[in-house]
Amino acid sequence: MSVVGFDVGFLSCYVAVARAGGIETAANEYSDRSTPACVSFGPRNRSIGAAAKSQMVTNCKNTVQGFKRFHGRVFSDPFVQNLKSSLVYDLSQMPSGTTGIKVMYMEEEKVFSIEQITAMLLTKLKETAESALKKPVADCVISVPCFYTDAERRSVIDAAQIAGLNCLRLMNETTAVALAYGIYKQDLPTPEEKPRTVVFVDIGHSGYQVSVCAFNKGKLKILATAFDPEMGGKDFDERLVKHFCEEFAVKYKLDVKSKPRALVRLYQECEKLKKLMSANSSDLPLNIECFMNDIDVSSKLNRAQFEEMCADILARVEPPLRSLLEQAHLKKDDIHAVEIVGGASRMPAIKERINKFFGKEPSTTLNADEAVARGCALQCAILSPAFKVREFSTTDVVPFPISLKWNSAAEDGVSDCEVFPKNHASPFSKVLTFYRREPFSLEAYYNCPKELPYPDPTIGQYVIQKVIPQASGESSKIKVKVRVNIHGIFSVSSASLVEVQKSEEEEESMDTEQSTEKEKENEVLPQDTTTSAEEGKQEKKSDQPPQAKKAKVKTKALELPIENNPQWQLANDMLNLFVESEGKMIMQDKLEKERNDAKNYVEEYVYEMRDKLHGIFEKFVNESDRDALSLKLEDTEVWLYEDGEDQPKQVYIDKLVDLKSLGQPIQDRYTEFEERPKAFDELGRQLQQYMKIVEAYKTKEEQYDHLDEAEVQKVDRMVNDVMIWMNSKMNQQSKQSLAMEPVVKTTEIQAKTRELFSTCNPIVTKPKPKVDLPKEENPSEPNGPVNTQENPEAQPSGTEQAAADGAEANTSTSEQKMRTS
Repeated sequence: MSVVGFDVGFLSCYVAVARAGGIETAANEYSDRSTPACVSFGPRNRSIGAAAKSQMVTNCKNTVQGFKRFHGRVFSDPFVQNLKSSLVYDLSQMPSGTTGIKVMYMEEEKVFSIEQITAMLLTKLKETAESALKKPVADCVISVPCFYTDAERRSVIDAAQIAGLNCLRLMNETTAVALAYGIYKQDLPTPEEKPRTVVFVDIGHSGYQVSVCAFNKGKLKILATAFDPEMGGKDFDERLVKHFCEEFAVKYKLDVKSKPRALVRLYQECEKLKKLMSANSSDLPLNIECFMNDIDVSSKLNRAQFEEMCADILARVEPPLRSLLEQAHLKKDDIHAVEIVGGASRMPAIKERINKFFGKEPSTTLNADEAVARGCALQCAILSPAFKVREFSTTDVVPFPISLKWNSAAEDGVSDCEVFPKNHASPFSKVLTFYRREPFSLEAYYNCPKELPYPDPTIGQYVIQKVIPQASGESSKIKVKVRVNIHGIFSVSSASLVEVQKSEEEEESMDTEQSTEKEKENEVLPQDTTTSAEEGKQEKKSDQPPQAKKAKVKTKALELPIENNPQWQLANDMLNLFVESEGKMIMQDKLEKERNDAKNYVEEYVYEMRDKLHGIFEKFVNESDRDALSLKLEDTEVWLYEDGEDQPKQVYIDKLVDLKSLGQPIQDRYTEFEERPKAFDELGRQLQQYMKIVEAYKTKEEQYDHLDEAEVQKVDRMVNDVMIWMNSKMNQQSKQSLAMEPVVKTTEIQAKTRELFSTCNPIVTKPKPKVDLPKEENPSEPNGPVNTQENPEAQPSGTEQAAADGAEANTSTSEQKMRTS
């Protein structure tokens, strides 16, 4: 089972995987651990990641970046409308009213939803993880900003489903950083001690988030979060772009914003300049060749000028920090450490302001770019049964207060109740009790629209169905369980009707619950518990003074169906359509890759063969064949860049076969020339070995005196025949031109070597017969004449020495056999 964490950023993405040795960040096919959050569409396929980013200038209208901010937003959203003018690509309205992105794909105009675009990026990240782990990936944890609302979170979950991923948890980015920080700490206070309080500051390209976290051994608890969703590295980039646009308008009379391609190039150069200014305080140049209308532009800027230019943006660093301490009721002295992550956190001006606010140097012990992905992978490992991880519980918070409202007959209007206050623990469940005679609906919403970075505070409508009155006609008691789940998404998870059944022989109960149509209880249940609210209520009443005698009551809970209508969620049929569409696009990308590979193989062969014809193959081809092949290669090269630019895969395969029909014989002659001497050497070595053994037999050496004479003669004949064959072939080959087919091929020589070995080796390695010695002369017997234990220096007798010589001969023969084999 795979364990993977995805940090899907505004500008870049990171993939962390869990292995037996720990967590590591996976590199993509370019050996880069950062994958651009970019998707580009072409006439035949999509490009995702680094390949897409390289097309931002050449194919800017169909290259999509920065789409993370459109999750869960309708097209009419003022935020979307404000951004439209600054985007290089086009936005469009989907049939459901949501935001879509309009591009040209497969030479057709297509509109893709934000979920589809994000799914494409996740598909690429999934491939990167699978390459690193060498196995399929399904389970994962995906990061989201802590200020994401219910609608935005549901949108990301849908995107993961389209990409074929099972998201075990949507994890807030600051919480992932806190986990990556805390799980390795060995010196955390025990649960009974005062927790260690750490502030985490995450300033990325598009958002600024801070959280304060209480650490104890084996657990972390987020106390509060604060954020500025509109502040990040992009604001500094935009300020630089604006400055240079104004300067170039005066200096070069150029309207940069009128040309999308020029604007993209300026953004890229400004981002590089910003990074250089973080490390250098001197004047730094900005030069762009052929910027617009074949005009080269240049300018310069230093860090002091840049910080003065961005003073209003830098002033936004402090308010979230102040808000954080107020929410958590903490003083600056209570903070043990301040950890900073995110690309923009490297700017000296930001570090200075954080330092000034807390009165302590911000710490950079975590990897500023990869900490979120590593935290997500750790969380995935904790949730996965495949890995054994140190026990570490994570408690997050609800970023915005959530309320429920409903129609109330008793109050002649609408009643409401805040069920999850701001910074309430999450995930968490609560049980609410209503008294109703008929089905009723609840509406969940965020009750602080001003704090919300999102125009619509509605979360969803939930209809509790099949509600009926009690047999006596009274209102039924309805218990409704509401929950903020592990993803931070609100839901009405269950509803049950408590049916009261009274015994006839007992007197009637006193009506102790007078008010109806209003919430009676707001009992908190521990996460994932099965304790019923009724039991909790009975426990409370057991401490009260005795009242009038009540009837013996039996209760029965009936599960009620709930109609869920979240404000934002893809319908099942639409989700299935998107899954199918993604599958087709993946297949199209695969086919296009195979087609391009086939084309590249032809191109490689042309260049490689042309070089070798006048290099290492020169002696192995005659003049006429070289001219014919050179002409063919030249024609193929011209064809590749004209008619062959865009051909089906099979055409390239056929073209390569045609070229190889001329080139392969030359390649084979060269290979034969290189390998043939080695094969002859091996055959000659074996011939010499067998000739020595035959000679030793003829001179009656003791080692071979047990061999059969007829068989040794057979070896002798075989050796002579092969020797004559080898000398003949070597002589013929030495007279043969290298440009002609060889007289003998390496495979024939190797076959002859195997034939020689299989015929001769069994004969010459035949073991010597065993010699049985007389018992009384055997010195190894206990009652023999020589006791080797008492007389260790005694010399062996002649018979014993002979036996030893025989054993040695046998051993020598066996060793020879093994070496020969």
